[in-house]
Amino acid sequence: MTTDSHSPVALVTGAGVRLGAETASLLHAHGYNVVVHCHHSLKAADDLCQSLNSQREGSAQTCQADLSDMKAVKALAETAIGAWGRLDVLVNNASAFFPTPVETVSEAQWEDLFASNAKAPLFLASHVALVLKEQRGCIINITDLYARRGLINHSIYTMAKAALEAMTRTLARELAPEVRVNAIAPGAILWPPGQELDEDKKQAIIEKSSLKKMGSPKDIASAVLLLVEKGTYITGQVLHVDGGR
Repeated sequence: MTTDSHSPVALVTGAGVRLGAETASLLHAHGYNVVVHCHHSLKAADDLCQSLNSQREGSAQTCQADLSDMKAVKALAETAIGAWGRLDVLVNNASAFFPTPVETVSEAQWEDLFASNAKAPLFLASHVALVLKEQRGCIINITDLYARRGLINHSIYTMAKAALEAMTRTLARELAPEVRVNAIAPGAILWPPGQELDEDKKQAIIEKSSLKKMGSPKDIASAVLLLVEKGTYITGQVLHVDGGR
């Protein structure tokens, strides 16, 4: 797809639903062509691209890939670059999330959680680094406030997100001065899918924030846009979008 090769291009992983979809939509609204990566949410990703392309023809493309497969990760990078012949922004948003109580933790769980939360972001960055340098682009990694606080029964997930924060700081130095690398750590934005929380538990989490309210996916998307468009002298930082948690 090369309908518009002049607009900046963003690859957003896990962009079929939730935070990724909101981020891709906001970047698109600000003139970016977007590569909407998905794994299981292909229909949602296709629907999103159809909607975006109806607003601006040839400005969005779906790419399905399993981020635990390193060949697929490389192919995703190549597809993203080839779509419009450039890449300006990589948003590493895709994330597996599920509990791993220490008494029953398994190596397979380790591989699964580290694949999307740490390994794939690193290798995607590796595959697109030269193109991002040419465009003086940036990388935004979506981490989690629990990367520093810890989350009971989620040791592997929090370790993987901590690794992603460490990668953010390291690549900010390694890819400088051409590429900026930052991270965003969401707080209470959306409740985890597939994990039922009663209203009392939800309210208890909300009460721990200074602002005493839930955030929204738009808050994360806006933070991404801020770092991409306005944060030209910001790199190696983790921005907590958590209501003052």
